[in-house]
Amino acid sequence: MEHSPTPVTPNERWLAIFAGERPDRIPTDYWATDEVTSRLCRELGCRNVEELYTKLHIDGLVTIDPPRTDAHSPGDSTADLWGLRRKLVNYGEGAYDEFDNHPLAHMTAVEELDAYPWPSADDHDYDLFRDMIAHAPGHRMIRSGNFEPFLLYCALRGLEQAMMDLAAEPEFAGAALEHMFRYYFELAERTFEAGEGRIGVTYIAEDLGGQSALLMSLPQIRKFFLPNQKKMADLARSHGIHVFYHTDGAVRSVIPDLLDITGIELLNPIQWRCPGMEREALVRDFGDRLIFHGAMDNQQTLPFGTPDDVKKEVLENREIFSGARWVCAPCHNLQPVTTTENIVTMYETIHAHGAL
Repeated sequence: MEHSPTPVTPNERWLAIFAGERPDRIPTDYWATDEVTSRLCRELGCRNVEELYTKLHIDGLVTIDPPRTDAHSPGDSTADLWGLRRKLVNYGEGAYDEFDNHPLAHMTAVEELDAYPWPSADDHDYDLFRDMIAHAPGHRMIRSGNFEPFLLYCALRGLEQAMMDLAAEPEFAGAALEHMFRYYFELAERTFEAGEGRIGVTYIAEDLGGQSALLMSLPQIRKFFLPNQKKMADLARSHGIHVFYHTDGAVRSVIPDLLDITGIELLNPIQWRCPGMEREALVRDFGDRLIFHGAMDNQQTLPFGTPDDVKKEVLENREIFSGARWVCAPCHNLQPVTTTENIVTMYETIHAHGAL
């Protein structure tokens, strides 16, 4: 990679790594539940996330999207814009909003989908968004836009039925995903125009992998997901916006398609304990084309390891990714079971040893 002038801000580090250049040090990012963030701020004496990022030397992105003018589905003040209702479920170590209904579950015909009250890109406040962008911290990169339609389809349809639809009801699944795509594409067009020149990265995702293999076949992925992902990525690139791509799990076999069809630049979260996701092989096969984001194991090392285990993994990652571009981050949201000491150790270690 080429050398560039030494960046001094998080935004410049992100810009350098997207440009294939070497920043002054390995960039860092932060993913965590709200409970973890609140705990860290309290225990580390930080008043807000910006102070937390500064204290731990985190190059975290700032996510800003056009606010909804109405956050609810027509006629149902208890449901979100998609008609989904949620309930808080406590799992002991933390609580999550889980879906309490599946509004498309009863449908059997495409015509029923056409009559459904899909959200509109008109129902957002772009003037307020421009103001939010204008007042965002200038030293941080802004992330705007989100496209993960099959995750949403699973919520609307029910997970089991949604997975079966790809094989048994392809016309229905395709029609529903197209309704979602039209909304997200128009929303992204208007978002990128309103935030022209200030948005650095957009988020495109689909959880394509499980713990040991893909969740669906490659032909299904190529049929239902990749064409619209490409359109969303092409739209972002036309505005000079970089593509941050997220997929969990064992996804080695689909990475070539994500590169060649979707056109991803960054792959998150690198769950390297999954089969096929061995870090050395990923660097060997894709290190010249991909930014690797994550790779700090959030299933074993961070929640259940010692601080020494965390430090060892940071240094191990630094060595493995030395010939590629790597953003040091947990490989998904930090959970309440992960100790503050382990989290601080991760960021302090990469700060001390991350110079390039």
